[in-house]
Amino acid sequence: MPEEKNKKGRLLALQQHLNYYTDENHPLTTQELIDAMEKMGYSANRKTIKDDIDTLTKFDIDIITNVSRGNSFFVGSRRFEMPELKLLVDAVSSSRFISAGKSENLIKKLTSLASIYQKEQIAPRLYTADRVKTDNSQLYYVVDKLIEAFQIGKKVRFQYQEYDSEKQKVLRNDGEIYTNSPYGCLWNDDNYYLIGYSDKRQKVVTFRIDRIIDLELLDETAVLEPEDFTISEYIKTTIEMYGGEAQEVELVCDNEIMKLVIDKFGLGIKTERISETQFKTKVTVATSKTFYAWAFRFAGQMQITAPENVKQEYMNMARKILDE
Repeated sequence: MPEEKNKKGRLLALQQHLNYYTDENHPLTTQELIDAMEKMGYSANRKTIKDDIDTLTKFDIDIITNVSRGNSFFVGSRRFEMPELKLLVDAVSSSRFISAGKSENLIKKLTSLASIYQKEQIAPRLYTADRVKTDNSQLYYVVDKLIEAFQIGKKVRFQYQEYDSEKQKVLRNDGEIYTNSPYGCLWNDDNYYLIGYSDKRQKVVTFRIDRIIDLELLDETAVLEPEDFTISEYIKTTIEMYGGEAQEVELVCDNEIMKLVIDKFGLGIKTERISETQFKTKVTVATSKTFYAWAFRFAGQMQITAPENVKQEYMNMARKILDE
């Protein structure tokens, strides 16, 4: 019946109007809500407004009645509070693995959860100057398929793109097809990684998700995680230092960089004070150029003291840089 349909629509219209046009600093009176409903084509009066608000509150929609202002109303707690929305908007805006177009769409969806007045508080935080953003339009599709692969335990295959010396996109290894058993995804140092088992290399490897293209979900069952494998340990030893053999390395560091060592390896590492100005620690890392480049950043405040082969490789790399 038309009247029944109109009544149901009015309830939803009222909820939407309260969400969009009210907050703690911007309540609406009963008459303002009546006027708004009538403007949208719904008949309303003081009783219907009261009854509809009572119905909405019964379904855990937090509508606050401000008696001191002549029974005005506003939405109190929301699905996301303002500090949460600001954090999410900032994360999306600054994340370089999300394209500019996708960032804009996500931010619009996030800010739609706030009132029009709250949006004004978020707006100045939407932009990060000169932020490098990926141009991979397939990112959402890739992430969606990877999640599906995790859930059903299947392999995926894909190609991997990089940039050549002319800044043109090229496929790695002349378009090689990579087959992988996904174990998880990791957001680290503003990059998004796939962690999974490589059929070709017969070990766990990482791929930048924003560089994956043409991903397909296979019917083939994924390889189970190796018994001695945990993602948390893999992250500690490999991410940002990938490409080499995992080894235990002894470091002697100045006290001033303790916080940076903890930032990298966590509070769980064991350290030993060896002088008034230095401490010693042992960490398991994938020794590679990436690891040595990380160590070089500390400009003499960190030395590799063991094992000997890692120490010599580090020194040889340093000499090569100085010779150049």
